[in-house]
Amino acid sequence: MSIQEFLQHLANGTSLGSLYALLAIGYTLVYGILRLINFAHGEIFMLGAYIAYYGLTLTSLPWFVVFVLASVFTGIIGVTLERLAYKPLRNSPKITNLISAIGASFLFQNLAIMLFSGRPKAFPSPDVLTGVIYIGGVSVNIISLIIPVVTVVLLIILNTVIKKTKTGMAMRALSKDYEAASLMGIDINLVISFTFFIGSFLAAVGGIMWGIKYPQLIPIMGVMPGLKCFIAAVIGGIGNITGAVLGGFILGLGEIMLIAFLPTLTGYRDAFAFVLLIIILLIKPTGLLGEKTAEKV
Repeated sequence: MSIQEFLQHLANGTSLGSLYALLAIGYTLVYGILRLINFAHGEIFMLGAYIAYYGLTLTSLPWFVVFVLASVFTGIIGVTLERLAYKPLRNSPKITNLISAIGASFLFQNLAIMLFSGRPKAFPSPDVLTGVIYIGGVSVNIISLIIPVVTVVLLIILNTVIKKTKTGMAMRALSKDYEAASLMGIDINLVISFTFFIGSFLAAVGGIMWGIKYPQLIPIMGVMPGLKCFIAAVIGGIGNITGAVLGGFILGLGEIMLIAFLPTLTGYRDAFAFVLLIIILLIKPTGLLGEKTAEKV
């Protein structure tokens, strides 16, 4: 493999890892506060892409305005999901919440098939984002360069919000001790809704950029990325934002490099994530950056 080919694969792996990181953050935020695995998160990712698709095809708004509005609207859908499917079960056994999350996932998939049809749709990518540039003899899609930049900027903003604002402090307090935080007068419902909004907003951004990079939309497009990003969150240490980002990049780079160095294993690309998960759990069950916590009963 030449240096140019390696750099090409590195660029693709970094781009894919950035998308996984955005989606994995949603899993880890919700789990950090509610100890809930939101298995409908992959469908939120899918809805963000579809909302942007219809915003571009049915309106004359500039593409960047459509993308922002689609992400905000998807964030509102995430908040609505929490209020309808998870809030009534907040004091129920964990298995009940898990079943609710799986049910919400299937509900969104089937609603998408009814509303958008099962026929694949071509995402109308803006021309400015679909070009190719050459760096040192390596051809790189513009969107592959934009995705990591957008991811880093959003992560910086998220970290600033969590560490510098009162809402962020409340989120950290809830993640440490839910009961104590509620006794201290923190508006639990507001903080949880904000958490779901942020996670869903980031998932929508990931879905939109996924649509630009891989321009084919189908109602089940969020299933496999959703599973992989859950795995990325677990690998990094679910509940840890830095760990989720690390897990996303490890997974994205690993997938691309697997294909690059062992092209005969291309058909096993999706299996790589599950094999890596098993290895990590055997070596470090809490994930790379996870910490042991006492399970409350």
